[in-house]
Amino acid sequence: MQELEYIKVETGPNPTAAVIWLHGLGASGHDFEPVVPELGLPEDAAVRFIFPHAPDMPVTINGGMTMPAWYDIKAMDIDRVVDTDQLLASSDAVARLVDREIERGVRSENIIIAGFSQGGAVAYELGLSYPKRLGGIVALSTYFATAKTVEVSDANRDIPISIYHGTRDPMVPESLGRLSVEKLKEMGFEPSYQTFPMEHSVCLEEVQDIGRFIRKHVL
Repeated sequence: MQELEYIKVETGPNPTAAVIWLHGLGASGHDFEPVVPELGLPEDAAVRFIFPHAPDMPVTINGGMTMPAWYDIKAMDIDRVVDTDQLLASSDAVARLVDREIERGVRSENIIIAGFSQGGAVAYELGLSYPKRLGGIVALSTYFATAKTVEVSDANRDIPISIYHGTRDPMVPESLGRLSVEKLKEMGFEPSYQTFPMEHSVCLEEVQDIGRFIRKHVL
């Protein structure tokens, strides 16, 4: 996969932490750009937010229509039939963005991988497999597509994970959020899990809690 284009937002000069935030199917990096001021980060916090744009590709469940996607979804069964090779390619492409942040001087331990829906599935794969210690994983309204195949790195065996889901989600049922928690616990992780009375979206209370997660783990 070619190098990803992205939007960059910095809350202060010389950032010491970074959040790489992946959007969902058919969206773009602009989707989550507006959440930065709502996170409630300290005024003196210097955080670089990276919002990548997924590449355009045909998506089977949408009649083969070409749209921004991290991977193809071939069927909407309970676990999703996804193109794992494409998901892994997306994970590798985002990993290069992590590498770049480290080259810019941000410690790997101060980098959080966040993702919504499809982006969350990539965040799980990358956050758990990246060879250097990361600051955490934030998974929003998503599912653990590579739970059976992910190769967890020794560096991230106890990475902090915060999971959020809407109880009225018609796109990614909340049962998939709970299933992700179960799978992670079986693997030895201790994820936090919160639900909100919403559909396939985000809410202010959720965003504020993500802000607290960022403050706790990388600031």
